[in-house]
Amino acid sequence: MKKIAIILSGCGVYDGSEIHEAVLTMLAITQQGAQYRCFAPNINQYHVVNHLTGDIDTSQPRNVLVEAARIARGDIEDINELVVDEFDALVLPGGFGAAKNLCDFAIKGENCSLQSDVLTTCQAFAQAKKPAGYICIAPAMIALVYGQGSQGTIGTDPDIAAQLTTMGLNHISCLVDDVVIDHDNKVISTPAYMLAGNINEAAQGINKLIKNLLAMA
Repeated sequence: MKKIAIILSGCGVYDGSEIHEAVLTMLAITQQGAQYRCFAPNINQYHVVNHLTGDIDTSQPRNVLVEAARIARGDIEDINELVVDEFDALVLPGGFGAAKNLCDFAIKGENCSLQSDVLTTCQAFAQAKKPAGYICIAPAMIALVYGQGSQGTIGTDPDIAAQLTTMGLNHISCLVDDVVIDHDNKVISTPAYMLAGNINEAAQGINKLIKNLLAMA
């Protein structure tokens, strides 16, 4: 049975992992006959957002690993414990946490960098020639892992696409129910909630991503 590592970035679309995308990823992996384990960096979130009001909550910091454990039902590990040899593929769901905690694209745009533990892990999968899936805004990290000319998509947003192109990504526009496959680098991406109007639309692209990921693994 194939095993997939999932890297989460907290809990909640505005400051962590997009919960629908994370759960849909887990569901698709299980329904398609594979297993997953969840990981997250043991660091503080960039900030905390009140998801009811949209306000920044400065009352207390929150830890990415602790918050991500909410989605994983407590079954989650520090990313430093991830052993690449134990897995066939990697998946990174979206949510602004991917662009605030796993990297700082949401803050620095084209001048962004990856959190060091996340970069080490993603590069290890790349060097091992094991496939990886990047969902929603997570493809902002692809060029930082795979270098100039790597392919990916965040959907159809021209401004974000232009930033990613500057970073070295060969951005390919993509509809919500489809994926972009970089066969040379074994990277698959899908827009999900960059375009999805509801959970069913997000599921279509994520299901296709996992199907292709498992076929490539």
